[in-house]
Amino acid sequence: MTTAATEAAPTRIAVVGAGSWGTAFAIVLADAGNDVVVWARRAELAEAITERHENPDYLPGIALPTNISATSDVAEAIADAEVVVFATPSQTFRDNLRTWAEHLRPDAVMVSLMKGVELGTLKRMSEVIAEETGAGPERIAVVSGPNLAKEIARREPAASVVACTDEDVAKRLQGLIHGPHFRPYTSVDVVGCELGGAYKNVIALSVGMAVGMGLGDNATASLLTRGVAEVARLAVAQGANPLTLMGLAGIGDLVATCNSPLSRNRTFGENLGQGLSVEEIYASTRQVAEGAKSCSSLRALAEQHGVDAPIAAAVDEVILGNLKPGDILNAFFSRSPKAETA
Repeated sequence: MTTAATEAAPTRIAVVGAGSWGTAFAIVLADAGNDVVVWARRAELAEAITERHENPDYLPGIALPTNISATSDVAEAIADAEVVVFATPSQTFRDNLRTWAEHLRPDAVMVSLMKGVELGTLKRMSEVIAEETGAGPERIAVVSGPNLAKEIARREPAASVVACTDEDVAKRLQGLIHGPHFRPYTSVDVVGCELGGAYKNVIALSVGMAVGMGLGDNATASLLTRGVAEVARLAVAQGANPLTLMGLAGIGDLVATCNSPLSRNRTFGENLGQGLSVEEIYASTRQVAEGAKSCSSLRALAEQHGVDAPIAAAVDEVILGNLKPGDILNAFFSRSPKAETA
């Protein structure tokens, strides 16, 4: 679908989730000429988005386009939507989707913005969508890349990847989100894009811990770079294209998430490095740091595939309370030396 066609006949799109990333992506969709309805869990937030054109809880002070509306009724949001975008916490997604699925159009294309791997099942979010809706892979896509929500909401330039195993569907979605400030690329490597997006959160936690402990750029660059190798090993073991991890959904997302103070996962790690407990950090924010939830599932997924994942394992031990943040670097540097590409 071309941009011109989209402008001539706006596509009705639902965004399920009114957090910072869901709302920022709604802005991208609306700026590209689509009619967008956002589902918010709380009625007062839905009213603020519709009437005041602002999300005061997550993006205060940023004006929303008038072609974005919101509702707290999920059936109302998704029943007629041609495209449904999911932007909710990954660990509660399956239970919620079970109640939402009956309201979806049978031909709706579903897009995951979520960057996590489900605890217990070790499923990626596209797999959860397939299992709970019965949709084929041609109706399921993911968006991943260096997508810090506040920057995108402020319409600062950003690029991303739209992945679907059906290239025509990926191209259609590309047309729906391509705008003056947002440049999407297409991919058929759903596995690589999803694992890159999920794993970078765990690496950002480790980098944040190093920053919180006052360590320098050499330490953080070492963690970031070895993080690329770690996720690439796991993704390739599951059939991903290694070049995906060298692109926007891999290094691009990793660099942004590890280096930016806007990153929830890096900030979570910094707080750990400064001595706060996991419980204290959770109590201080309404934002979800997906890496803290997904590190154990990614660690288990790596073990399942026989992949060495020392950073994910160490971060998981910190989250579980079995290691101190300072122990991560000790564990990392005390490992037996080997060839870099081994």
